[in-house]
Amino acid sequence: MELSLTTPALLFPAVSLLLLAYTNRFLALATLVRSLHAHYRERADPLVLKQIDNLRYRIHLIQAMQATGVSSLLVCVVCMFVLFFGKVVLGKFLFAGSLALMIASLGLSVREIQVSVKALDLHLHDLEERP
Repeated sequence: MELSLTTPALLFPAVSLLLLAYTNRFLALATLVRSLHAHYRERADPLVLKQIDNLRYRIHLIQAMQATGVSSLLVCVVCMFVLFFGKVVLGKFLFAGSLALMIASLGLSVREIQVSVKALDLHLHDLEERP
């Protein structure tokens, strides 16, 4: 396989869009946490505590998603730097590492979505239990 300097550059738009999506998810969760905190201070509700535990886990997942996404971009930039100096074999390993980090970031994203669905299930279950 031929690896040119422009091949790793193909990841830049994808990583940038993913990081933007991750940041938007984080900001939405931060707003929700603040809202739930205020709600819980007014009226202690066990459902809110379950939601807060769920949100705490999701925030840590998003942090890991962002870290692996940024690491993927960093390794990709190093790969381009190495390719610029003609070290193709090392560049291939770095590019493979960058792709592996991107896969890990996407896997964490899938897990965060699954946890998000659990949070919605808590609300639906609460509605079903009420008369």
